[in-house]
Amino acid sequence: MGLDLGATKLSGALFRPDGRMCGYSSVSLEKRTGNDVGLMIGNFVKELAGKAFIEKLELEAIGCCVPGIVYHDAGKVWAPNIPGWENFPLKETIRNAMENKEVIVILDNDRACSIMGEVWQGSAKGCRNAIFLAVGTGIGAGIISNGQIIRGQSDIAGAIGWLALNPPFKDKYIPVGCFEYHASGDGLAKVAIEYLNDNPAYSGILSNTKTELLTARLVFDAFDQGDLLAEKVIRQAVTYWGMAVANLASLFNPEMIIFGGGVFGPALVLLGDIMEEARKWAQPISINQVSLVSSALGTNAGLYGSAFMALTGDNKTH
Repeated sequence: MGLDLGATKLSGALFRPDGRMCGYSSVSLEKRTGNDVGLMIGNFVKELAGKAFIEKLELEAIGCCVPGIVYHDAGKVWAPNIPGWENFPLKETIRNAMENKEVIVILDNDRACSIMGEVWQGSAKGCRNAIFLAVGTGIGAGIISNGQIIRGQSDIAGAIGWLALNPPFKDKYIPVGCFEYHASGDGLAKVAIEYLNDNPAYSGILSNTKTELLTARLVFDAFDQGDLLAEKVIRQAVTYWGMAVANLASLFNPEMIIFGGGVFGPALVLLGDIMEEARKWAQPISINQVSLVSSALGTNAGLYGSAFMALTGDNKTH
C-alpha cells in the first residue's frame, strides 16, 4: 500500500511488486488538524486494506510519504502545513489501523518519495543522478546522487523552498523561505495579491477576483490571456525557477531535473524559458549535461515512491 499525505488531501493505492497500481482512492483533509487527520488516515488505511482482502491480495507493507520531516527512529513526523503535527506519531497511527500488526510500515518525506517514484516507474528510470523539483503548495527537491538519496543529518536535505535568491532578507520569508514565497503555487497567488495592492489603477483580468479566492491556477489562466499583471508574476517565477535549476545543476551535476507538483501542470510550457534563464547562472559544463523534463507520474509521483519504499522495506538508502 502506498499513501501520499499532502497539505490538502490524502491519496492511496495498492501496488503489485511490478509497479501496477490498483484500488486508487483519495480524500480531502477538509481543514482537519492534529488527531483528526490521524483518525482520517486510520479509517482510510482500513478501507484500502479491505479492498486488498476483497481482491485476495496479501498486504505485506505500507509506505507513506509526508510533506515535512520524518523522525525515522521514533516513527513520528513534522508536517508544517498540518496544524498540530509538530511531532505526530504517524507510524503508530497507521499500524494501529491494521488488524495484522506484522505489516511493515515505512514513512518518508515527499521529496524522497517523489524522486524514487520517478526512478522506479517514471521519467528517471535508469538514472543514478537526478532531482525531482516539486512545485505545488510549497517547493521541495528530492535528490539522488550516485543512486543514493541525499538526506542530510536530520532528513532536511532538499528543503529548497529556503534557497536564498533575493536579497535583502525580508521577514515574510521566515515561514516558508525566499524561493517558496515567490515561486510556489501559494507564492504565485501571494505575489499577485501584492501587485494588486501596489497597483490600484490596474484593471485587468485579475482585478475582479477577490484576493482570498486568488490561486495560481487563476494567475496562469490570466497569463494565457495576455494579462500584464499575470505576465509579471509568472516571468518573475521563471527567473526564480531558472536560478534554482542553475544552483541544483552546479551543486549536484545531475542527469536530469524532473519538474512535478501541481504548478507543473500549467507551467510545463515554460521549461524552455526556465532553461534559458538557468544557463545564465549555472556552471557551464554541468548545465549542458542536464535535461529538464516533466514528471511521468504527475501528482502520483510521491504515491509511487511511497509504494517503492514499502516494497524495498528500507527508506534509509537506495
